[in-house]
Amino acid sequence: MPITELQCRKATCPPERPRVRFTDEKGLYLEVSKAGGKHWYMKYRVDGVEKRLAVGSYPEVSLAEAREARDGARKLLAGGDDPMEVKKAAKAKRAIGLENTFQAVAKKWFDHWSDGKSARHADYVWRRLETDLFPEIGKRPAEEISARDLTQLVKKVQDRGAIDLAHRLLQTSGQILRYAVAHDLVERNPAADIKPSDVLKAKRKQNYARVPEKELGELLRRIEAYQGGPYTRMALKLMCLTFVRTSELIKARWVDFDLGAEEWRIPGRVNDESGEKVYGMKMGTVHIVPLSAQAIEVLRSLKTLSGERELLFPGERDHSKPMSNNTILKALERMGYKGQMTGHGFRGVASTILHEQGFPHEHIELQLAHQERNAVSAAYNHALYLKDRRAMMQAWANHLDALRRQS
Repeated sequence: MPITELQCRKATCPPERPRVRFTDEKGLYLEVSKAGGKHWYMKYRVDGVEKRLAVGSYPEVSLAEAREARDGARKLLAGGDDPMEVKKAAKAKRAIGLENTFQAVAKKWFDHWSDGKSARHADYVWRRLETDLFPEIGKRPAEEISARDLTQLVKKVQDRGAIDLAHRLLQTSGQILRYAVAHDLVERNPAADIKPSDVLKAKRKQNYARVPEKELGELLRRIEAYQGGPYTRMALKLMCLTFVRTSELIKARWVDFDLGAEEWRIPGRVNDESGEKVYGMKMGTVHIVPLSAQAIEVLRSLKTLSGERELLFPGERDHSKPMSNNTILKALERMGYKGQMTGHGFRGVASTILHEQGFPHEHIELQLAHQERNAVSAAYNHALYLKDRRAMMQAWANHLDALRRQS
């Protein structure tokens, strides 16, 4: 007689026996151990040899489910297949699948690729994978990744303003999958079907000379050791930390700074007696620059140096006028960066690095004062995302410190 669900629930093993079996039908039975464990098995024969197939544990696998599994196994037997071997093959395939997820393959590629690379560069590449690739496709079998998957992924990165990063991620994805093809982990590389120019915007053109991030630490160290005038050195340090426009920096006035509130409010327009604009934002509206702890430190030192003067950076000959527009550029040239870096270049470097570090595009653009503003929006746009921008500017200053300390 086949067993019932009630019998399965009440089944126990006598204390004097290690286990007992409760037979259903067609080879299926429930084995109950002295410890109380209940497990389904199916007994069958292949070439005259008796075998038993583990079907699962009760009550996780119900009586009805155990019978369904038994019937499936019997169909395999009828077709000439051994259910146990089929189960083993499926388990092995699943194991291979776990080893061949995109993330697992990427780790194998990374271990191969990073040999001989600098620790800093390798760490950056891996962090980019962890931030932008693995959350999207990391757990998927590498064999299943399609050209469409890669296209959607890099477009998503592009849409947040990180165009250069999107190009690099597509390139890195292609390298990972090409490695997988070479080591028989996947059949083909879908990235080979994608031409970057067909799916991504062109990389941003550098209108102003600027050093790459890998050379920024050396520049920061040279600024720290600059033997020129102290005003120039501090102007360079403040430009690094705030990445404002050169004209906004050299014309800065103490009245616009609130060190207690850790803010620099650049006015929209300051006119002279004739009504001509002499200072202010390019777009004519107030711009708030959150000041990091490092920027505050520079300003306090500068305040000690400048005393009661109105301007932060007075001219060398006439202290009532700001320093020359070429002072920053000439100082960079003296440090060996002629044609390699400009004052405006600090803005481009900051934009690129902050985008690559994952900060929101709108926060970066607003801090760069790129946002279009009109009379209606001017009243609140200058303070938009201020809390987030404060955190971003402090993170930027900390990053510069880390770069400067690296040798």
